[in-house]
Amino acid sequence: MTTSTHLLRQRRFLPLFITQLFNAFNDNLYKNAMVLFVVYSVYNSEEAEGMFSAVASGLFILPFFLLSAIAGQLADMRDKAAVIRAVKLLEIALMLIGAAGLFLAWRGVAVEAFAIPLMLLALFLTGVQSTFLGPIKYAILPQHLKRDEVLAGTGLVEAGTYIAILAGTILAGWIPVQWAAAAIIGISVLGYISSRQIPAAPPLAPPEKLDWHILRASIGLVRETMHNREVFYAILSISFFWTIGAVLFIQFPPLAKNVIMASKEVASLFLVVFSVGVAIGSVAVNALLKGTVSARYAPASVLVMGLFVVAFYAVCRLWQADQPAELLDVADFISWPMASVLMLCLLGIAVSGGMFVVPLYAFLTTRVAPERASRTIAANNIVNSGAMVGGSLLAMGLSAVGVAISEQVLLSAAMCLVSAWLGQRLLTAERAATPTTY
Repeated sequence: MTTSTHLLRQRRFLPLFITQLFNAFNDNLYKNAMVLFVVYSVYNSEEAEGMFSAVASGLFILPFFLLSAIAGQLADMRDKAAVIRAVKLLEIALMLIGAAGLFLAWRGVAVEAFAIPLMLLALFLTGVQSTFLGPIKYAILPQHLKRDEVLAGTGLVEAGTYIAILAGTILAGWIPVQWAAAAIIGISVLGYISSRQIPAAPPLAPPEKLDWHILRASIGLVRETMHNREVFYAILSISFFWTIGAVLFIQFPPLAKNVIMASKEVASLFLVVFSVGVAIGSVAVNALLKGTVSARYAPASVLVMGLFVVAFYAVCRLWQADQPAELLDVADFISWPMASVLMLCLLGIAVSGGMFVVPLYAFLTTRVAPERASRTIAANNIVNSGAMVGGSLLAMGLSAVGVAISEQVLLSAAMCLVSAWLGQRLLTAERAATPTTY
């Protein structure tokens, strides 16, 4: 029996895994149902669609930047399982807000004046919820798992998250928006029920007073975390990876509509292929590393990712030279010349990206004291979200000045070079810390 299969049979892991699946599924069902509806049914210009997609991504990410310090303190100083249950209970309320926005938009009631702002408010609150869950989903693993199980557990959580993203994205692209409104409420209830089965994870150190000063707490947390060179480079590498991911996800819906000339179901398929690829990469790198936490494959993985991004851009340019006259449905898209090459490029981006990022998360929980694991993840989330908000603002700026969506793809390729350099610096720091393993 493999470590992964063994963990999926254990109560110390399975309820957390299922809760995270429901959380990622619901977040992506809601976000993609909203974005696809607005892009395909409300706006009718590439600039407006790109701007809305960037605003939506920025609003979801912003709470990670503002509140991660408090979330990390709370997770390390309180029972992690109790925090998860409280957050999942609140999710039911915020999904009711999001469902109301989706329903009003479907009915055509004050769409731009009220329904869209209501949906964006719910998306921001969804980001708040994910901010408080983020430090826990990785930091709880060393508390419930053995040391040689942590990488497998991290890989399963990451792979499961992307399978859930896949399922939520597929559903968002294929079901009517009013059905999505009902589904997000039901899934939030199921997520709360599963969270009640997570075993207790009490704090590993005496509780300290929470610092509610957002700016001071955030700066202090990042400063305290970054003194460890391995953690420092792991955080910077993860940040650039998610900035690349954020820019790509912003580009996918308007690119599918305006460059590929494809329906919202095909836009959903793009996100599906990306999610499947990251899940494959997450599992593959665990098999290659055989449970050892190492950045050995990080530099090469992200360089390969950059090559696939350039190939994806080249295919998009060729596609524009023979562009369809009307939006393609899934069957027409699959039969169109070069569709398979386009999807293989997307899959390559995602697989290599998954192989890059998964071991880096394991660094954050195995290279620090267990009682500081949540705050380390929180510091990572602060830096990640700051970089991703910056990427969203850059994408918004490029759309505002009229840079074509297909040209913006090259921005992601350039970022891969920076990520590769950071991955190499991390590998150097790892070798310096553990010279006998090389």
